[in-house]
Amino acid sequence: MSDELRTVWWENAAVCLIDQRRLPHEQIILHCTELESVAHAIKSMQVRGAPAIGCTAAYGMALVAQKSAATSADALLDELAAAKDVLDAQRPTAVNLAWATRRMLAYGQGLAAAGVAAVREGVLNEAHTILAEDLAMCHAIGRHGAELIPERGHVLTHCNAGGLATAGYGTALAPIRTAFNDGHAVHVFVDETRPFLQGARLTAWELQQAGIPLTLITDNMAGFMMRRGEIDCVIVGADRIVANGDVANKIGTYSVAVLAQAHGLPFYVAAPSSTIDLSLAHGDLIPIEERSSEEVTHLAGVAIAPEGVTAAHPAFDVTPHTLVTAIITERGVVYPPFADGLRAIVSGS
Repeated sequence: MSDELRTVWWENAAVCLIDQRRLPHEQIILHCTELESVAHAIKSMQVRGAPAIGCTAAYGMALVAQKSAATSADALLDELAAAKDVLDAQRPTAVNLAWATRRMLAYGQGLAAAGVAAVREGVLNEAHTILAEDLAMCHAIGRHGAELIPERGHVLTHCNAGGLATAGYGTALAPIRTAFNDGHAVHVFVDETRPFLQGARLTAWELQQAGIPLTLITDNMAGFMMRRGEIDCVIVGADRIVANGDVANKIGTYSVAVLAQAHGLPFYVAAPSSTIDLSLAHGDLIPIEERSSEEVTHLAGVAIAPEGVTAAHPAFDVTPHTLVTAIITERGVVYPPFADGLRAIVSGS
């Protein structure tokens, strides 16, 4: 896979997305021309991954501005504020979503004095900027994180934090890709990531396209592989990192972190600074999205559990900062204690 993989982009007055529910067997492009279709794409996981969701939401706001018949800047800003509320409600755990819509609305407000046309044009340009920034941040994460991967880089990752989860290069996969391109003997162990199988469907596909050696394992094989000495380190992405360094990521991440600590392995989290949420002191305050139990009881539409069985489906879990070795951002690597380092990353100091 080249660095030109596009997860979300703007084309012919539409928000364009790869339908990630159809991968790896079909590559279907969605053309969203209404706010409702953008919101549905986020909610239904046609697009997923915190940075990609943020980019998509930014373009959703731009779409509203382009389609609006408002004749005043104030009226258009009211529409954008309403669109922000709709989009923010779709995936409450991924902080990049609200971060992007808040930035878009604030940018539009800053142009209000210049008139409705300036707001309409400006917010679209801001969405393009957010996308470009995300791609640049991912490459920077790759450079910083590659230094942490040993020469025999046998890495375990969970869920999908590759190009499909971002503007096109990835967060957790960025150090892996960079180390591989630098000649490291990289081999990736890919957790399947039940129940939505982002690892099996998406990460395995991305790595295969990139020519990076991989082994797909079921989630409950991770500890066994660690005990056998097959794994050198773990790198995962994040949907929210709070002030003390607690990390919300795809369900199952916490279990991997516990296993890594038990086996003396580094556990790294890779995420852009936009994923850091200093407004929450610790991970117990992070809202955890509850998804349909049918995604647990069914696989590709086929029932795998007895009819009537109740299934739990928290989409994310929280890994305590005490289990995290380091957090890799586009501005550098943060080590414990995390509070001061994360504040410095967010402030850019």
